[in-house]
Amino acid sequence: MSTASNRYSLAFSSIGHAYAHLFEPIFYIVALVLPGELGLPYEETLALIIGGKLLFGLAAPLAGWLGDRWSTVGMMAVYFLGLGASAVLVGLASSPVQMAVALTLLGLFGSIYHPVGIAWLVRSAVNRGKALGVNGVFGGLGPAVAGVTAGVLIETLGWRSAFVIPGAVVLVTGAAFLVLLARGMVVEVKTDHQPQPPASRADALRAGIILSVTMLCGGLVYQATQPALPKLFEARLDDIGVFGVGGAVMTVYLIAGLSQVLSGHLADRYPLKLVYVGAYIAQIPLLLLAASLSGLPLVLVAVMMVSFNMAGIPAENVLLARYAPAKWRGTAFGMKFVLSFGVSGLGVPLVSVIHGATGGLYWLFVMLAGMAAIVAAAGMFLPAESAAEGKPATAPAE
Repeated sequence: MSTASNRYSLAFSSIGHAYAHLFEPIFYIVALVLPGELGLPYEETLALIIGGKLLFGLAAPLAGWLGDRWSTVGMMAVYFLGLGASAVLVGLASSPVQMAVALTLLGLFGSIYHPVGIAWLVRSAVNRGKALGVNGVFGGLGPAVAGVTAGVLIETLGWRSAFVIPGAVVLVTGAAFLVLLARGMVVEVKTDHQPQPPASRADALRAGIILSVTMLCGGLVYQATQPALPKLFEARLDDIGVFGVGGAVMTVYLIAGLSQVLSGHLADRYPLKLVYVGAYIAQIPLLLLAASLSGLPLVLVAVMMVSFNMAGIPAENVLLARYAPAKWRGTAFGMKFVLSFGVSGLGVPLVSVIHGATGGLYWLFVMLAGMAAIVAAAGMFLPAESAAEGKPATAPAE
């Protein structure tokens, strides 16, 4: 695989990651104005995305399997075109049913990215942690860009433009991807560029069980935080409006996304278990503080809280890549996202239920602190790294 092809795989995988995390937070900001448009209360408006949210995770194993058995680059092309078209449909929806259907399609096509795009990147990377860290920054850029994009477009052109315009951009990206694919500049990758000794069956089984628990609980923290922050900021930051909420969300996710460069660097140099567990231990007090703070202190704590949540992702992905068979890596990542995006997607209705029952989100963040504690405790039982699994030599980021 050429250096140019490596760069294209990193570029399109990273751009695709930003898109994968773009439209859901756009919806959460649009949902602040949709009740007046659709004639629904906030809690019911938020529930329109649940079908898409669940498919975003539950359809991931099928997408990963197709990537393993058919083509990763073929699936990436389907991803870009399907995601862009679905986003446009959301913007054109004129009833709650139409919006729910369009959001479900958005989740279905969005489910392709993580099992396919990340597996593609892992196979082509020299330094996996570093490449995943860069990729993770773009994943963080999705919610960051969503915040300011949604705020500006809603205020200037109306809520529909917040989906139609970004959807058109994704479609253009898909067209560019197809052109480069046809010219052989984007290529299929079936073997690891930087192979590592396979894990023993016992270690793979042990890690698989433990990671299933940690990915579910950690995913719940991420999935519940994302819809909760706009509502939390609206309630606890005095009269800042939709644009102000979008700006605050952008600030949180932009800074948090950058944390993955550092955590990816650490994942290449220090024991993965230490990096992974440490990220969740740090979240526990921050989640508890977020439960009750307001004003600028809330924004500062939210930045740190989301930063540590994202900081665990590169280490988690490297752990999964290490213990999953290379030929089934896409399927393994698909199963991960059933847990971290599908089952834990129940965090969205959890926000609705807790907000509806209590009128606030205090108990949500207390519960999420408990989830972070479970991840930290379970992560302690991950297999120790052997000498054969030592870190690769330092190389420039791809």
